[in-house]
Amino acid sequence: MMILPKRYAAVLLAALFLAGGTLSAAPAPSTFVHFVTVSGDRLMDGPDPLRFISFNIPNLHCIEDYMLFEETNVWRMPDAFEIRDALESIRAMGGTVTRMYTITVRREDDTPDIPRYVTGPGQFNEEAFRALDQVMAIANQVGVRVIIPFVDNWPWMGGRAEYAAFRGKKADDFWTDPQIKEDFKQTIFYIINRKNSITGTTYRDDKAILAWETGNELYSPDAWVEEIAAYIKSQDKNHLVLDGVAPNRLRDETLANPHTDIITTHHYEKDPRDMVRNIRASAAKAKGKKPYLIGEFGFLGLTGVEEVLREVESHPGVCGALIWSLRFHSRDGGFYWHSEPGNGGYFYKAYHWPGFASGENYAEREVMQLMRERGFAIQGKSVPILTVPKAPQLLPFDDPAHICWRGSVGASGYDVERSASRGGPWKRIGYNISDAETADRPLFHDRSAAIGSTWYYRVRARNAAGLSSPSNLVGPVTTRHKTLVDECWNFAIAFSRKGHLSLETADSRLFKEDAHRIAGVPGAELVYYIPGPLQTLKFYTFAASAAKSIEVSLSADGEEYTPLQVEARDFFAGAADYEYLRPLLFASSGLPDGIHYVRVAFLGEAQLGRAELIYGK
Repeated sequence: MMILPKRYAAVLLAALFLAGGTLSAAPAPSTFVHFVTVSGDRLMDGPDPLRFISFNIPNLHCIEDYMLFEETNVWRMPDAFEIRDALESIRAMGGTVTRMYTITVRREDDTPDIPRYVTGPGQFNEEAFRALDQVMAIANQVGVRVIIPFVDNWPWMGGRAEYAAFRGKKADDFWTDPQIKEDFKQTIFYIINRKNSITGTTYRDDKAILAWETGNELYSPDAWVEEIAAYIKSQDKNHLVLDGVAPNRLRDETLANPHTDIITTHHYEKDPRDMVRNIRASAAKAKGKKPYLIGEFGFLGLTGVEEVLREVESHPGVCGALIWSLRFHSRDGGFYWHSEPGNGGYFYKAYHWPGFASGENYAEREVMQLMRERGFAIQGKSVPILTVPKAPQLLPFDDPAHICWRGSVGASGYDVERSASRGGPWKRIGYNISDAETADRPLFHDRSAAIGSTWYYRVRARNAAGLSSPSNLVGPVTTRHKTLVDECWNFAIAFSRKGHLSLETADSRLFKEDAHRIAGVPGAELVYYIPGPLQTLKFYTFAASAAKSIEVSLSADGEEYTPLQVEARDFFAGAADYEYLRPLLFASSGLPDGIHYVRVAFLGEAQLGRAELIYGK
C-alpha cells in the first residue's frame, strides 16, 4: 500500500468534508459494468472491443459561451439540464464517449466572478467541482464515458502558464520546476481521490471515466510525461492514461512510454487529404502497440469529414475519433454558440444536434446525420429510427415578444400554441420554429397578440418522427404593448435607409455570437416606422471604442427629427482572448407623445445587432 504525503491526504479529507461524504460510503450504481482496459492495440469494455465516433464537448464542465448582451461575464457552470442535454445528444448519435476540455485554472487577468476549478496551489473551487460531479453522475446514467484532460497547453481556460505564475515562474518552468510539478500533482491527487458529492463514488472508482489525459496539446518533455503518467498510475489502478502530447503524427517516444496506455493526434490540416495521410501514417505506427485515438479533428466540409471517418473505421487499432465540437442547449433557451477561430477566420461554429439551417454554410445537418450513421456503424449496429422528442420546458415570461423555452434533445423545430383559457382549445401560432437561429435572444414573438388580450401559451417539440406532448403552460399573459423587433437578418423591417449599410454575418465571436448585423459608416442612416405611439426604444450595437457611434432622433411625421439625448450603457468587459468588440446598448423610455419615426444615424463605424421599439395603441 502506498503511503500518501500528509499534505495530499489533508486535501482529500477537506474535499470529502466539503462534499458531505465519508471514506466508507458505497459507490453509487452505474450503467457501466467494466472499467475500460487495453488488449494490445485495442480498447476493451469487458470482453468486447470499444470503438466510437463522437464529439468533444469543451463546455461540458465549464461554460465559456454565456453571451447575453448585457452580461459581462461569459463564464458560468453548467446545470443538470444542460449536462444531460449534451450527453443525451451524444447518445442519440450513437456516441458512447466524449472528451471535455481541461480542468480550468485561475488566470491573472480573471475577474473575481469568473469560476475556475483550480484557484491557486492546492486551492480548489468546490462549486466548480460539484459541476464536474454532476457531469459524472449523469454520464453514468446516460451511458457515456468521459475523457478528462488535467491541464491545458493554451491560455483559454488557464493551464500550465498559470501553474507557473502561481509561483512567479515562466510557463516553460511547468515542465521542470519541482515545486510547480508538486502543485500539479496535488491537483491530480485531489481529482482522482475526490468523492462525488452526488453519487458517493470516488473518481478513481468511477467507471464512466474512460481515461485521464495528461493534458491538452502539450509540448511536454518525455521525462515529464513519464513522471506525470507514473504518478497518475500510482493514484489510480483502475483507469487508463492518455498521453496529452498531440501532434498530427505520432512520435516514437510517445509509443515507448511504459506508463501511458492510449496515444492521440489532433488534426486541423486545411487539406483533408493531408489529414487522412497523417492519420494513416500514425495508425500504421501504433498498430500492435497501443490504442490510437483521433482526439480532435475538424474545420472540414462534409466530404472531408466523411473521408476521415472512413479512414478511422478502416484501422481496427484506431479506437475512435472525436470531432471538434458540440454545444448543447442553454437553460435560458436556445443553444450555446461558439465560432471557431481556425482555417481562415470564424467560418466554422460548434455543432448543434440535430443540425439546423443556421449551420448551412458548414453542412451542419448533413454532418450530424453522418456522425450518427458512423457512430452506430463503428459499433456494428444499425442506425435506430428517430424517436419523438420529449416535451420542452416553456420558461416564464410576461411579454409575448419574449417567448423562450428549454429545448428538447433531437428536436428540429417547435410549434407554439396559445389559448384564451387554461383548458383550451389551443391554436397553433408558430410552426416548426427553430431554437438555433439566434444566440441568447427570445425564440418567438407573438405578433398577433392584440393589446389588452390575455393568453395562455405552450410549446411542442417536433422532428421527423412526430410531435411531442405539450410543455408546461405559461399564463395568463396580458399584452400591454406591441413590439417591433429587427434581428438584422435583412433590411425588411427598416422603413427606409440611406448611405453605406451592409448585412454582416462573419466573425460572430467578436460580436458575442450575434450572427446577423447591420453595419454602418458615418453618414449612413436607418429609419423605423411605428404605427402606435412610441414608448421605449432599444438599440443593441457593437463598436471598437466607447466613442458615440450612433445618434437616435425622433419624429412625428418622418420629416422633422429631433435628436434624443441617450447615453449608451457599456457592457464591455475587455477584449479577452477573442478580441471582443464593445457592446453598447442605447435605450430610452418615457418618450414624447406622438412619435412614429425613429432614425438611427451612424456617427462612426458600428454594427447594429438588434432593435426593439415598444409602442402602444
